[in-house]
Amino acid sequence: MELIDDDGDLFGVVNVVDALVVLLVLAVGVAGIALVFSDDPAPEPDIDTTYATLDMGTQPTYIVEAINEGDTYSPNDLSTMTVTDVHLTPRGDDIGVTLRVELQGELGNDGSIAYGGAPLRLGRSLTLATSRYELNGRIRGVGEGDALEREETTVVLRDTLATADAEDISPGDEVRLAGRTVATIGNVTQFATNDPDRRRVFVAATLQTHRQGGDRRFGGSPVRRGQGVQLSTADYTINGQIERVGGQLQLGSASTRTVTLRMDDVRDDMADALEPGMAEEAGGDTVARVTEVDTRPSLIIATGDNGTVNVVDHPIDREVTLTTELQVRETVSGPRFKGDPLRQGETVTLDLGTVTVRATVVNVSG
Repeated sequence: MELIDDDGDLFGVVNVVDALVVLLVLAVGVAGIALVFSDDPAPEPDIDTTYATLDMGTQPTYIVEAINEGDTYSPNDLSTMTVTDVHLTPRGDDIGVTLRVELQGELGNDGSIAYGGAPLRLGRSLTLATSRYELNGRIRGVGEGDALEREETTVVLRDTLATADAEDISPGDEVRLAGRTVATIGNVTQFATNDPDRRRVFVAATLQTHRQGGDRRFGGSPVRRGQGVQLSTADYTINGQIERVGGQLQLGSASTRTVTLRMDDVRDDMADALEPGMAEEAGGDTVARVTEVDTRPSLIIATGDNGTVNVVDHPIDREVTLTTELQVRETVSGPRFKGDPLRQGETVTLDLGTVTVRATVVNVSG
């Protein structure tokens, strides 16, 4: 039997044109049914951007040196993190790292952004993984702006260092971490202590701080009086305490006090070396000047051959009374000299150039 006969019928039964029409109708019907019963295609998710501050804790130098603005990480197809700002501070033997990052994520119906499938809540831990390093940090702030709120903050630090280290400190010294300057040394003043191998130093330093929660922060802590700060260069390390925030180093310029000092059992050659006019200089200022020197033999109790007890002059030792003018800082708790309270009974050390004296405060007057 022929497939199509002379009359154009398929297998001699159905006209070919009619068959094609039927097939077309069937195809359209099937397509319609599929359209009616098929699921709607999922809409494309809305993606939005915000910024966050991440505290990455302390990191070793080799990790910090690899972190740069522009580093990116994507935990999934809808989320991306990009580093936009890097802030470093010293924290012990390691480096404190604070990052500002741009976060892209799915925008929810309530207007919030889901990064990595979860909301951006304070304290949430986020991972930053690149081809060179992997870190975990916690969200400390979320908001606008691709940079941390930075500012320079000048503080006065107090520390006691080995004399050689104290002499190495110079204005203009920079404290650098992973190639970034985080602090600059300004003025420095040093004073003698009871230990000839140790010096008390006061340093004005400009810190690169950032704002967090209303506080200026450096080294992971708020910058305020009494807070410890560590600054290290290739030559020395200052583990200082903040004496003042703001202003410059101005020691000994607040007021002048007349102070009476006394030394007992001073060798006669030492006593003879003390003269009015001797002074201690620090940072170009005269912080102490001797105006009067009163020397008299020390008294000793001697027993005579007949058993009598006598008070006699010591043949060598002297009692020395110094009248001095000391430059002090007036505080609510009283005057302070070289950063220490100036009170009766306290010990004061004066470096007078050719001689260093350690004397007891007898009287403080205006």
